[in-house]
Amino acid sequence: MKGWGSRTCTETAGTRSDPRRNERNEMSDTRKMDRAELKQRLTPEQFHVTQEKGTERAFTGVYWDNKKEGMYRCVVCDEPLFSSDTKYDSGTGWPSFFQPLDPSKVEVELDTSHGMRREEVHCAKCGAHLGHVFPDGPRPTGLRYCLNSASLNFEEKK
Repeated sequence: MKGWGSRTCTETAGTRSDPRRNERNEMSDTRKMDRAELKQRLTPEQFHVTQEKGTERAFTGVYWDNKKEGMYRCVVCDEPLFSSDTKYDSGTGWPSFFQPLDPSKVEVELDTSHGMRREEVHCAKCGAHLGHVFPDGPRPTGLRYCLNSASLNFEEKK
């Protein structure tokens, strides 16, 4: 699958030259959160999605058809990640965005699970699994950040 320029998506995933990748290589303190504390604080689905790389079923998440203006934050560390300004209806049944609030807020790595080659998206601050990014989104980026509602909290604009 072709993506950014002449390189394939899988060639750019996880490299420092990837414009969507965080420039920091060190792990922040929030990546060391206690799993027992997270299991108590998060719902079972939120824990499964963010800590065990799970996926909620399409059209079941609370934000897939949310049309309100506001900010989408990481459910684990509350980091602001995506704005409703970049959210669009991809028809997939998951919340979809064409770009993060700031490219340094998310990390991307190659995911070869389930016999597929995809790019997995994580919160750069805490490492929570958010979803995947695909090169079939709208302009201006051509990207589709396809995320799990269970990995997000929404803060409505006042």
